[in-house]
Amino acid sequence: MKPAAIDAAEPSKKTLSNEKPTPAGVRLQVLLDRAHFSPGEIDGRFGENAKKALRAFEEAQQLPVSDDLNADVWAKLAADNRPVTMNYTIAEEDVAGPFLKKLPAKMEDMKDIPKLSYGSPREGMAEKFHMSEDLLSALNPGRHFDRAGEAIVVIDSGAEQTSEKAAKVEVNKSRQTVKLFDKSNALIGFYPATIGSEEKPSPSGTLKVTEIDRNPTYRYNPAYHFKGVHSRKPFTIRPGPNNPVGSMWINLSGDGYGIHGTPFPGKVSKSESHGCVRLTNWDAERVAERLSKGTPVEFVDRVK
Repeated sequence: MKPAAIDAAEPSKKTLSNEKPTPAGVRLQVLLDRAHFSPGEIDGRFGENAKKALRAFEEAQQLPVSDDLNADVWAKLAADNRPVTMNYTIAEEDVAGPFLKKLPAKMEDMKDIPKLSYGSPREGMAEKFHMSEDLLSALNPGRHFDRAGEAIVVIDSGAEQTSEKAAKVEVNKSRQTVKLFDKSNALIGFYPATIGSEEKPSPSGTLKVTEIDRNPTYRYNPAYHFKGVHSRKPFTIRPGPNNPVGSMWINLSGDGYGIHGTPFPGKVSKSESHGCVRLTNWDAERVAERLSKGTPVEFVDRVK
């Protein structure tokens, strides 16, 4: 997993069918992420989240939608010929902490922790660059991540910042996806998501954004009756990226529902939620930048 190999990688059916991370898988994921079609956590695998992002990109480009990466699609993605990786010098803030020794499994055990921080500098830097901790380690064999001034290799997600606001959001409960559309109904952003569960399904119909909170305090209401939470009294969990709703909360007009981040980016679209829409922290932050109070959020359940 060398930077030069990643930059030169040309995806093929063979490389993309490999269950292990490949340079081609990394390059494809990065190019999708830069185009605002997120594959979720960048890990070098052409998994289901990357396939979802590819299908959404094809849809936006008005190309035939398929899991196969044909020449036309690849030409559009590879038009961004910037290097996929970059050198990064670990900053003092990356290693300053404080870091959690262990993230409690139970919500009740989180309520007395002063800050729901990252568990290590490596975890924080992996999220900073939209990548898995394993990929960060693979790009930096033998490197230490707890020393300021150390030079490491990271992913250059390099997505151009856009001020274009979304006119509406579509949350597809069957597909486990979030799509942003502009005023002309063009698809301008895509994100894999975890949406609801049998225990607490997501709502149906159209809600609206009512509030956007960065670094939210999580408030548990016993009326939610979450599985595994036995407290009969309300409690709060302090902010931090490993807070149950991560680093971002986008409140919706349905009571208790929102779009938010997560402590576990690798589980997005592969687990369940308590009715809300769960994204990686960085995707939740990017979505929040493109929404305003009053933006409609439509929950649908259709599969093409």
